[in-house]
Amino acid sequence: MTDTAPQSTSSEPGAGPIPLAEQVVVVSGGARGLGAAVSRAFLDHGARVAIGYHRSRDAAEALAAEYPGRGFAVPLDVTDADRVGAGVEATAEQFGEPVSTVVNNALVDFVFDGDARPKAHELTRARLDAQLTGSVHGPLALIRAASPGMAGRGFGRVINIGTNLVQNPVVPYHDYTAAKAALLALTRTLAHDLGPDGITVNMVSGGLLRTTDASAATPEAVFDSIAASTPLGRVTTPAELADAVLFFASPWARAITGQNLIVDGGLVKG
Repeated sequence: MTDTAPQSTSSEPGAGPIPLAEQVVVVSGGARGLGAAVSRAFLDHGARVAIGYHRSRDAAEALAAEYPGRGFAVPLDVTDADRVGAGVEATAEQFGEPVSTVVNNALVDFVFDGDARPKAHELTRARLDAQLTGSVHGPLALIRAASPGMAGRGFGRVINIGTNLVQNPVVPYHDYTAAKAALLALTRTLAHDLGPDGITVNMVSGGLLRTTDASAATPEAVFDSIAASTPLGRVTTPAELADAVLFFASPWARAITGQNLIVDGGLVKG
């Protein structure tokens, strides 16, 4: 993928697509695991990136330091809408222009450990609310904070991180999967609402990734089983999923919105 934008036509609304190298990106949970892979992918393509963190300041600052002038560690607690807004404002001030692209990646207090998950009779409203706060209210806060600046320039890219468990709940992580299903619905409704402003809203849904902090508790036998069930014969990596995020942010996805792309090596269809 290059940073050369396809030529726009006069019939397109807004300012036309912006190359990756000219984008200002905010990645929530951008300092570790999948988020770090996404942040690094954008940075490697020349973008300016706010690496959002909550408890991982040292990791965020270390990653930002690898890309002087383009990496920016910013506190971003997605459970607090006011702090999310402050993070977006700080990013615009740091880079001298509004945020063009947001990646809603942050995962609030969740570990992929099937043995420890709450069963149906153990699932509480508090646990469900915690995932809804992180995976629905948090992304909405970030979109609300960034979308006025996007609309002002007639260009915006929103990429939400989902899960293939919505389509194939082989491990019933009830709270996590329900929240991601709600985020998928929000992805589609916001795509309709924000489209006239030149803003696209899409989702990239992975399976279990090899390996992130959240998946570190997963037994090796589970990874092997997934690999054996996948047409590509292996488990998807964070870097591979980050490639799909870049695609949705790139000019090559200029006519795509409201979509959910499953990136899991072909394990789940549709």
